Amino acid sequence: MNYRIYKLKFKNGVHFGNGTLDESAVTFQADVLFSALYIEAIKQNCEKKFYQIVKSGDLRFSDAFPYFENTYTVPKPILYVEHNIQTEQEDRKKFKNMTYIPVEWLEKWLSGALNHVEDPMKNLGKKDQYIKAAVRGQEDTQLYHVGIYRFNVQNGLYIIAGYNKADDLQLLENLLSAISYTGIGGKKGSGLGRFAWEEAKKGTDFLMKYLNQESEIKMLLSGAFPQEKELDQSLEGASYLLNKRSGYVASEFYAEEYRRKRDLYVFAAGSCFKNEFEGDIYDVTNGGSHPVYRYAKPLFMGVPR
Repeated sequence: MNYRIYKLKFKNGVHFGNGTLDESAVTFQADVLFSALYIEAIKQNCEKKFYQIVKSGDLRFSDAFPYFENTYTVPKPILYVEHNIQTEQEDRKKFKNMTYIPVEWLEKWLSGALNHVEDPMKNLGKKDQYIKAAVRGQEDTQLYHVGIYRFNVQNGLYIIAGYNKADDLQLLENLLSAISYTGIGGKKGSGLGRFAWEEAKKGTDFLMKYLNQESEIKMLLSGAFPQEKELDQSLEGASYLLNKRSGYVASEFYAEEYRRKRDLYVFAAGSCFKNEFEGDIYDVTNGGSHPVYRYAKPLFMGVPR
């Protein structure tokens, strides 16, 4: 499989769902990206083609991860690490609390030889809020807060696309260009989530190395879940976390009122496996008028052990 890395630079703040309206997550998952791309594909009358190339595995994509100028982070691997005996207890606590680490730290991290480091995420950006007013019928105006995350200059999020055919990559780039204007995440009508994108070229050597590396252990870079026939084998020797994916259907034609999608539990990015799996796109329809899809296909990278 071939790989392409794209940097997303957000023009305004973002609002990525984390279960509460008054806060925003820092990143978004691959299923959120798939949904945004699929909705745009419907507008361009190419949703069947897009669905088929993604379901077949010819086109895959990762969750969105933070970058700092030309430094790219990956999820901290969900693996047991035997720390160097000289590592201070305070540093061990810092390591435990980190969510993402620069990809060039990976080998030292897994060998337990990484000492005296600061969490890079503290320099990524800052949390913010704005106040909105809701008026319902004759009730008094109600104020509520919307959480925003604003990235510092030169920082943002990146995604990895895996592809087999140049035409499939071109379709992805066309759809990515379209959603860059409408935005991704929540509160897009307020201008949040809009971005400029470009292919990442500098500083990607480590990422490309691990993406193409054959290794005994593979780390998941997207929320994914095996097909039923793959489940038992995928769990052999695996080290993972489960992530509950839920939310409302973003379609005015689905039902008369907003309805929730059926919940789906997926392996979180950072989970590690000895046996790869294909995963699937799952139908999470909950009684509406058309299918609703949840992307749960894996993108793996080699782990240096």
